[in-house]
Amino acid sequence: MSFTRYILLWWLVIFCTSTHALAQGLMIRNYNVKDGLANATVYAAVQDRDGFIWFATPTGVSKFDGKRFRNYAKKDGLTDNDVFRLAADSKGRLWFFTLNGKLSFYYKSIIHNSDNDSTLRFNNRSHYMQSAFEDREGGKEKAVWFYNTNNRVIQYTGKQVVYDKLGRGDVALLWLLRNDGLFRPLQNAFHVESLKDPGNENLVVHSVCPYPLTDTVLAARIHQRPVLMLRNALYSYSATDAICFFNGPAWGIREDISNVCIDNNNLWVGTQRALYFIRDFFNGEKKVIKLLDNHYITSLLKDRDGNIWITTFGDGVYYIPYKNFYFSYLDNTNGLYSHSIFSICKDKKTDMLLVGQNAGILNTISSSGNINQFTLDTASGRNSLLTILPYRDNDMLIGTDNRLLLFNTAAQKARLLKSVRMLKDVDITPSGKIRIAAKNQVIVLDEYAISDLDMMVTSIASVTDSTYYVGTNTGLYFCSDNRRQLQPAGNDTFRKLSIKDLKWINGYLWVGTSDQGIYVMYRDEVVKHLSSANNLASDICQQLYYDGSKHLYVATNKGVSVIDVKTRTITRNITSNDGLMSDDIRGVYADHDMLYIATSNGLCYFKGNNLPVDTVPPVIYLSNIRYGDSTFLPATDFTHLYKRKASFEVEFGTIVFDLPDLVEYQYNFSGDSTNGWVTTMSNIFPFPDLPPGAYRLMVRARKYKSDWSKPLSMNVNILPQWYQQWWARGILLVAALLLILVVLRFIVRRIKQAEKRKTEYNRRIAELEAKALTNQMNPHFIFNSLNSVQHLILEKEEKQALNFLADFATLMRQMLNNSRKSYISLEEEIAFLTRYLELEKIRFAHSFTYHFIMEDALKDYTVYIPPMIIQPIVENAIKHGLAPKNSSGYLEIRLEMVDDLLYCSVDDDGIGWDKSNSIKSSRLIKHESTALSVIKERLQIIKSFNGSVGKLEIIDKFKSGFGNKEGTLVEILIPIVKML
Repeated sequence: MSFTRYILLWWLVIFCTSTHALAQGLMIRNYNVKDGLANATVYAAVQDRDGFIWFATPTGVSKFDGKRFRNYAKKDGLTDNDVFRLAADSKGRLWFFTLNGKLSFYYKSIIHNSDNDSTLRFNNRSHYMQSAFEDREGGKEKAVWFYNTNNRVIQYTGKQVVYDKLGRGDVALLWLLRNDGLFRPLQNAFHVESLKDPGNENLVVHSVCPYPLTDTVLAARIHQRPVLMLRNALYSYSATDAICFFNGPAWGIREDISNVCIDNNNLWVGTQRALYFIRDFFNGEKKVIKLLDNHYITSLLKDRDGNIWITTFGDGVYYIPYKNFYFSYLDNTNGLYSHSIFSICKDKKTDMLLVGQNAGILNTISSSGNINQFTLDTASGRNSLLTILPYRDNDMLIGTDNRLLLFNTAAQKARLLKSVRMLKDVDITPSGKIRIAAKNQVIVLDEYAISDLDMMVTSIASVTDSTYYVGTNTGLYFCSDNRRQLQPAGNDTFRKLSIKDLKWINGYLWVGTSDQGIYVMYRDEVVKHLSSANNLASDICQQLYYDGSKHLYVATNKGVSVIDVKTRTITRNITSNDGLMSDDIRGVYADHDMLYIATSNGLCYFKGNNLPVDTVPPVIYLSNIRYGDSTFLPATDFTHLYKRKASFEVEFGTIVFDLPDLVEYQYNFSGDSTNGWVTTMSNIFPFPDLPPGAYRLMVRARKYKSDWSKPLSMNVNILPQWYQQWWARGILLVAALLLILVVLRFIVRRIKQAEKRKTEYNRRIAELEAKALTNQMNPHFIFNSLNSVQHLILEKEEKQALNFLADFATLMRQMLNNSRKSYISLEEEIAFLTRYLELEKIRFAHSFTYHFIMEDALKDYTVYIPPMIIQPIVENAIKHGLAPKNSSGYLEIRLEMVDDLLYCSVDDDGIGWDKSNSIKSSRLIKHESTALSVIKERLQIIKSFNGSVGKLEIIDKFKSGFGNKEGTLVEILIPIVKML
């Protein structure tokens, strides 16, 4: 907790010749201004019905939930900032006593005063209230009675204030206390100047208690009735007698008593000089423990959980958690040499406790509580007492950083057994043989040593009198007195482990590691691995301690884990959250039901089976509500108009005084109490831009080791603005749709017109481009045909030349007709190609034959294709494939339908594409490349206005896996127009 500091106070240092008496310590927490308290001077403390602790200070009041203070001053509704007393009634009101005498109280998040509550208006005659009472019986509205400095009684009925209701003058207070069947006091103790009561002449005053304090009837009376404080004596008052059950001088207390608290069988007495604690006062205990020396104690409070609150004049508030009464603490403030403890053990024969510390110091604590101190290691550098083991009768084996000693508990003298540098661990065999692990060597006392090892030896565990295991920073080893050589032990798991401690228990080897938790080995095999994933307090083990019967205690850097050696399961963890002085554990020792834990911050001991576990869920409350820039008082129902981009935020709190930082929250906004819970450590739940609607927020919490609390529900209703109403949204939606339809219609019309114009424009351009490219083919074909006529004339074939010219003229007329069209029918294209091929046959002296193959499916449709797109391919096949061939050639033209495209293949058995390219002249290459590029360009232009994608591919059959066949195969996919 960021605003909390811990102060460990120790007391009762009683000199007894050369020894000290053991004093139990308590861990006390201090809260001050830096933690949020309104003032360091605190006059009084009280717990209200909800569970909050309230503190009265000269600068207002503080309400505390265990984690944060909420301060109230005059600006918040107090009648005065100087509040010297508080009282909580059964209705839930918290009354503030101020020096101006005006009444005010806190109820349901509001401070009521005479300005905002007319029922509190009255004339106080310049006197202020000293104490308060409440009707024992009554209806819903019990009257509250106040006793003021003018010895008058003021009654508040809930509707008005009645001054001097009883009119009994100086005896009014005693009269109220005497009639405890009618009036319930709202405080546990009262200061009186005298016990004389003229209205009760038969009162018997016992200045010496006539009964023993162990008398159960007397104890019950003291617990049930308010206590009267008369100077430095305490009295139990009734209508018949006043019994002094505590006389300060008899207990060594000379100053006047300022306050008192009765806690079960314990008595707390506060004075202007100190706080006194008598544990088991009602069981006859006679020892007074002085706490908070030189502190002015202004009030004492025991809350519902058993925690003790101590308010002081100028030193803030002190708090003792209830669970700390189950623990006892020792460090350098109450008997030990230092707060740093390294080892702990007990000589069961003499019942002497031995505490090993740094600086080579051993503290012994006798069964009567006397503490002695011995210096066992004076070497420079590290000289801590690392290990203490029982050896023989009255002899304890003690290992320090530099020595192995034998300490006799009867004579309280130490004897050096061996000087050992950097001693790490000591073990004793069943027969009493001593083995030592030290730095890089293993020593068997008085027998042999295995030295100069290339590893750091950290621990040792005897199996028998002649065999043992050795733990090192590089793994586990086994050794025997016969071989005297370390051998790797276990499986591969132990080869690279950094081992911290070993324990051999009933045939099992327990291995504590530096960072991997606990391994359990049986016959060289790992049978169990326990780590933080299995609820081990930490994977960093510092020591293993076996109590000899059932439990193995693992000391770690985060507390102690208790393991059942039979089931090899972790039964519980003990940490500073449970009451330890520190989580850095150096050693553990168990003696019957008492558990001793050595920490880096002192020694803690307690009854191991009597640890308090607070399983009661915490009290959860609604602190405030924020919506947008506004903050609202807590309420279970919240209704507000929707704000755009406003965050809805709810702040909850819990009343937890012990470990408030470990409180977990769960909230649910779905209304389903079984599902949808979100867990968080934050007590503020934001919901950004919450849309209008009705919601149910449920929140629950749990503290350390407790169950979840009962959910606290809150109804949230975010009302829609007018424009968010269904009818407004309907109108806006219809209007928006109509507007969108009008705009869309206008836009679509404009787009369609523009697209129509653009499409027509692009179509005309594409057709013109296609015709232009077709016309580019005409000169090309004419040039080749005239070359053929020239060839016939040169060959003296005049008749054939004339016939050729006639057919050529017909072909030219047909070509001119086709060039003016964007598409021609497939039949027209085949007729054109047939006429062209016949001319080429004449030209090449019938050196080839041709054949058309047309798919039957094409005959069912009238298919239109772009003109003059197949002819250049056929021409190239004849001229560059078949013409150079020495033998007769064959040309096949195949037409098929593939999806919505016309597949056309021109297949010749000529010399092939690659060979043709190698023998063509550069002019022919240019000519041929131009023809093919024009075809590809035409296909792209057709795609632009037709949308269909064409393709042209040239394949040399010899090189493309057609066996030994020669020739060229040209495949073209032509976009078409298909009609039935």
